[in-house]
Amino acid sequence: MSKVSIRPFQQDDAESISQLANNKKIWDNLRDYMPYPYTLQDAHDFIEMKLAVSPMFDFAIIYEDTLVGVIGGGIQNDIYRHSAEVGYWLGELYWGKGIASEALNLFVDYAFEELDIKRLFTAVFEYNPASIKVLEKAGFKHEGISKKSIIKNNEFYDEVKFGLLNPKYFPAQK
Repeated sequence: MSKVSIRPFQQDDAESISQLANNKKIWDNLRDYMPYPYTLQDAHDFIEMKLAVSPMFDFAIIYEDTLVGVIGGGIQNDIYRHSAEVGYWLGELYWGKGIASEALNLFVDYAFEELDIKRLFTAVFEYNPASIKVLEKAGFKHEGISKKSIIKNNEFYDEVKFGLLNPKYFPAQK
């Protein structure tokens, strides 16, 4: 039995989320709308916002009954309405244990089976090979690189793009 699961957020998750997310090494790999420093109030606001969304698309990552990170994203609209973006982060103590890979596989199953999403996509900063490995292990395919398209810590970086098609609709993925 796997030690990794994903579940909806609970109000009492705020303390754990704020402690884990208040880490510059995590923030360095996320978009700037994630605050740093990350406070308890930020965690409460995040949970309130995510619990108000339907269908649910953001989850706590649980490892051995402990909240260790977050996975989720957003269902797109208009001509992209069958696609959804995915993102994730783990507390630094939990890096390198295969937790993100397992959580991503659980999330992919949920998105494809429960929400009938046709395509998942994401982008990774060029300097994050661990996240690239997580995506590749989950079957995501490299879709391209946007050269110097992102800025983080006042430096420009390449954005590495990945996608995964729902095999129910696109069985011949290559």
